[in-house]
Amino acid sequence: MEVLFLLAIAILPVFFVGMYIYKKDRNKEPAKLLTKLFFSGIGSCFLVLIITPILERIFPILNESSSNLDLIELIFYVFIGIALVEESCKWIMAYKLSYNDNEFDELYDMILYCVFVSLGFACFENIFYVFEYGLEGGILRAITSIPGHTFFAVIMGYNLGLAKYYSLYKDKDKEKLYKIKSIFFPMLAHGIFDYTIMTENLFFILIFFIFIIIMYIYIVKKTNKISS
Repeated sequence: MEVLFLLAIAILPVFFVGMYIYKKDRNKEPAKLLTKLFFSGIGSCFLVLIITPILERIFPILNESSSNLDLIELIFYVFIGIALVEESCKWIMAYKLSYNDNEFDELYDMILYCVFVSLGFACFENIFYVFEYGLEGGILRAITSIPGHTFFAVIMGYNLGLAKYYSLYKDKDKEKLYKIKSIFFPMLAHGIFDYTIMTENLFFILIFFIFIIIMYIYIVKKTNKISS
């Protein structure tokens, strides 16, 4: 019974966020495509597990515990070892499965696609965290990490959608620019999110909570604007 309870705590926030983003799509995307994207997000977790050990061999600092690093070293650890790796893996899945799909015909579609990939990633990750840290950990992640992955995905989807827009007008330079932005800006947001909380510094923790508020506002405003 406890296992089912913890599983519900881990999965339900993902479900509710997914439904929130999905309901804003006026021309509904096929369930088959969204399901495929969600499970590709789970697949991206395994891609991270393949890439991370390789990077740890190249950059020994990534083998260190974050608590043993100073604030400068932690920047590399977080932004490259975590944020860039995770967002790149999610980007690969979203790009490969949806960028050239015939169903992708509106800017909001790519936001939806990237969110479903990210929620697959977040769901798989969340199950492990909730089973390790229990109810309190699940509640904390429901209001921080799950919306966080959604925030990174909205940024990714918006820029990747613009890349597709410019590709239709044969503007290769702007298409390339927005593809780069669709990885760089989610990585930057993810890095700030993780860095401010992992410093365990009161000043940065305050920034973290301000960042959370900004994150919620951005998700609501951007999805409302693009979906309309």
